[in-house]
Parts: sequence; C-alpha cells; structure tokens
Amino acid sequence: MSTVISGSEIAVGLGKQFEGSILNTHDNFILVESQKIQEICSHLKKSPKFNCVLLNAITAVDYVEFFELIYQMTSIVDNKTCVIKTRVFGREEPSVPSVVSVWKGADLQEREVFDLMGISFIGHPDLRRILLWEGFQGYPLRRDYLEPPLPYSWPHGG
Repeated sequence: MSTVISGSEIAVGLGKQFEGSILNTHDNFILVESQKIQEICSHLKKSPKFNCVLLNAITAVDYVEFFELIYQMTSIVDNKTCVIKTRVFGREEPSVPSVVSVWKGADLQEREVFDLMGISFIGHPDLRRILLWEGFQGYPLRRDYLEPPLPYSWPHGG
C-alpha cells in the first residue's frame, strides 16, 4: 500500500510557481484552481520530488453547486500517492483542461467523465461518448438527471 502525500506537502512542493492556484490544503489532498490543473499535473509528473508518472484515476462528483474532479496519481519509485482536486462551477457547459498531454492513460478516463457527467476536457484529442451511444440525452451520474420515460409499456400480468 502506498503512502498518501499530504496536501501541505504537495503545496510546498509546488512552490511559488503555483502559489495563487492553490485554493486549500487538506490531510490527504490539495484543492487547486481548475484552469491550472494541466500545468500542476505536469509539474507533479516531471518533478523529481513527486515523480508521479502513473495516473491511477480521474473521477468526478456532482455536488449540485459545483462538480469536483479528483485526480489520483502515483510515484512508482517512491510508492507514494498524490491526490489533487479541482472544482468546476456551472451546469450548462462545465469544462477543464485535459491532462491527456501529461498522461496518455487519461484519454479513456476523461471520456468516461464526459460521457457520464457532461464535463468537457479542453484539448482532449477525441472527446466523445465511450459508454453510452451517440444521441443519448443527458448525463446519468448527475444529481439532476431524470431517466426519460420508456417509449413503450412493459407487459403486465403474471
């Protein structure tokens, strides 16, 4: 099991370069400005202090007032995990910069978040649905998603 790097340790490691982009630090993660996510992830991957060469996961949570994206990455050499969170406000066209240029493995993960939550990733090379069919209406993991009525009735009886 890997050790989780604390938010304050991440903040110190990011240094003055990203000082204004750090919104909050917590025991197990750091909250950053959404428009800086690609630059911060790139720094965490390339920095010898962090060496986060493996992207474990990108996921999103709908808190109604905002969407929160969670990026979990690992330094294989140091056996340490780093968690970065960012928030996106607005429900009409939420978007954040893509991290596919940092980790190729982000490709399918960003497409999944787009497909199920409707968050666009600016700069993604092929952002299209991956689990649901083209033409599917809505984003089923959003809290305000209402399942459309079936076009027919199920037979009743026993």
